[in-house]
Amino acid sequence: MEDRHIVAIDLGSCKVALTVARITEDDIQVIYYKEARSAGIRNSYVFNSMQVTRPLKELISDAEKELNIRITQAVVGMPRYRVRQETKQAQMELNPEECITHEDVNSLKSAALDTYPLENPKSEELFGAVAQSFSTGEDFQFVENDIIGIPSEVLEGNFKIFIGKKSALHNIDVAFNNLKIGIAKKYFIPDTLAKAVLSPSEMENGVALIDFGGGVTSVSIYYESIMRHYASIPFGGASITSDIRSECLISDTLAENIKLAFGACMPDKLQNLSEKVIQINSGNASPNKQLSVKYLSEIITYRVKEIIEAILYEIEKSGFADNLRNGIVLTGGGANLTNCANYIKELSGYNVRAGYPKHLFSATGCDGVFETDAAVSISLILAAKADRIRDCVYGESMVDIGERVTFGDEDTEGQTRDRNEMDADGQPENPVHEETETGEEDDTAADELFKPGEIEEVDPKKEAKKKEPKKKEPKKIKWLDKFKTLFDEISNEKP
Repeated sequence: MEDRHIVAIDLGSCKVALTVARITEDDIQVIYYKEARSAGIRNSYVFNSMQVTRPLKELISDAEKELNIRITQAVVGMPRYRVRQETKQAQMELNPEECITHEDVNSLKSAALDTYPLENPKSEELFGAVAQSFSTGEDFQFVENDIIGIPSEVLEGNFKIFIGKKSALHNIDVAFNNLKIGIAKKYFIPDTLAKAVLSPSEMENGVALIDFGGGVTSVSIYYESIMRHYASIPFGGASITSDIRSECLISDTLAENIKLAFGACMPDKLQNLSEKVIQINSGNASPNKQLSVKYLSEIITYRVKEIIEAILYEIEKSGFADNLRNGIVLTGGGANLTNCANYIKELSGYNVRAGYPKHLFSATGCDGVFETDAAVSISLILAAKADRIRDCVYGESMVDIGERVTFGDEDTEGQTRDRNEMDADGQPENPVHEETETGEEDDTAADELFKPGEIEEVDPKKEAKKKEPKKKEPKKIKWLDKFKTLFDEISNEKP
């Protein structure tokens, strides 16, 4: 079988990411992954198609040059906010002499979507449908795997229908038309993300998947391997950055970099890190500003608490709060905040773990592809592979892939990645549900985020010593030294 390439574009509120994967039968090899700051996107919703194209054009150009290809189409995700869910029943007649097949189930799902009456067809569009249960007319409450193979003359299904704004999808189309790139398929991210970060046992036993993104934080409830509930709120990492910017009166870019380098929840758990002070050099006539890491953590914690309380409300509203035996899986860029998982556990009582992409692919030379904020990109690749999306590029890649590297093995520099051993589901065999408390050693990212001289850490003890008055030493009297020397010479002179 010939290789084919899948291109996935993640349209996030704070960053856009482009991923290129080479597919050879069942093997997935990510050969390119790069992020850029997004524009024209708010709460995962494209509101300015022209602004969106600017960072995407540069990402696409860089990928084409590096891989020696021409990108012709891509798969993208749909917005996660302003999505409501409804219930729908559908029914179809079958030949009682034949067994129910996958095709029958998919046909019933398509019928549910095609026949659902939208309140306002001009402004709304169906984003997707998830089967909740099936019945044969005599037996009820079958899941999809169990209903297939049963002979019946009727097939009935109950579905969750997800409805969003038509303009949200139209604006994506306009942006890609401007880029002269086709859209192979649009995916409803909550439905694809689970397959990239959750294990089958987690989805079976009950889990809440929280995607802590830049402009939207969403929660998907899974129980008995079915997505039972979905909700989102229009707050995320961008709201935290905005709080830091307005409180410290600095630029949005500098606030974002400070958050990435020193951001943490639970200021009382920071130990020695809370004593650090960040000095922000304004670079103009304005005096430099000082920001303690503890105060920064307090700003972040207040906003994170607001977001998590809203998510916990949605979990309670779903009716499955008591069925989450596997607790919460936290993914997205917000999962990188120090002590964020600990704080969610403290507020909710659930066990919490970080949702890294499962090791269902190999990669080399692709920084960041194994991190939580790349989970959406990987989920799009996995979904496109399952749907057998045709080749998204023109021309063969000339890049030397080299030795393939899988999640949990060695990275491109030959260093072992500090990850737990993985089980067959792509999850750690002994997952860590709690983060350790942050110490001084946690501050390692600042050098890559800031321009030289933009910020510096201030040691409070050294600063205190600088402010202490210096003790004045008595001045030496030069003529006294000369007199002493002359006296010694006279004393030693012979009579």
